[in-house]
Amino acid sequence: MSQSPSSSSAAQVAKNLPLLEHPDGSPIRALVVDDEAMLAELVGVGLRMIGWDVRQAGDGPSALDTARRFLPDVLVLDIMMPGFDGLEVLSRIRRTQPEVPCLFLTAKDAVDDRIEGLAAGADDYVTKPFSMEEVMIRLHRLVQRSGVAAADDAELVVGDLVLNQDTREVTRGGEEIQLTATQFDLLRYLMENPRRVVSKAQILDNVWKYDFGGQANIVELYISYLRKKIDVGRDPMIHTVRGAGYVIKPAV
Repeated sequence: MSQSPSSSSAAQVAKNLPLLEHPDGSPIRALVVDDEAMLAELVGVGLRMIGWDVRQAGDGPSALDTARRFLPDVLVLDIMMPGFDGLEVLSRIRRTQPEVPCLFLTAKDAVDDRIEGLAAGADDYVTKPFSMEEVMIRLHRLVQRSGVAAADDAELVVGDLVLNQDTREVTRGGEEIQLTATQFDLLRYLMENPRRVVSKAQILDNVWKYDFGGQANIVELYISYLRKKIDVGRDPMIHTVRGAGYVIKPAV
């Protein structure tokens, strides 16, 4: 693994990720299964940093036993381990918890292995060695999408992009992004309409609140500002739909 979750970068990610919990206030439950006890513990430390309740197991049978008692909200599974492999563990857990999201964390990095894991029902796949920060963000995103966590009306979330309407803070992948007031309002409008194409006229009406007449190119200018801050050096989230407008969606 590239870094310990006790590193300052992992701590910074944990600080910037929105707290996820059940509607009753109880913590998200994560089951981490790996026959390398030290690795499982490191992953557990990282997830506890973001406030989750974590259980660990080192083989297939103990993973199933723990899952029956613990009822995890998310799974982190190695593929190769004693008893039976992670693919079988996922299959058996899904018989009683069909919607539980799963991330495979494994040394098997061939394309065929990835396809096999995803075909088995995994929601994500990370190979060893890995970045703990990336694992934390990916699992946080899986839980957000699963719907088990209480919704926070103050926050808009699209992929790994988070906008807090109360604090006016924006982060992507846990990294803080500084925006001007107008850039923030534009991003908020796009994130209020994820995966939906919005026209320049709609943007002008909702962000600038009045008609710019022939100056609709102001939208293009501010979209370019946002792209430089949101997308540069990362997989793009803001897309132009020729002749129609713009759309924001999670990076592929």
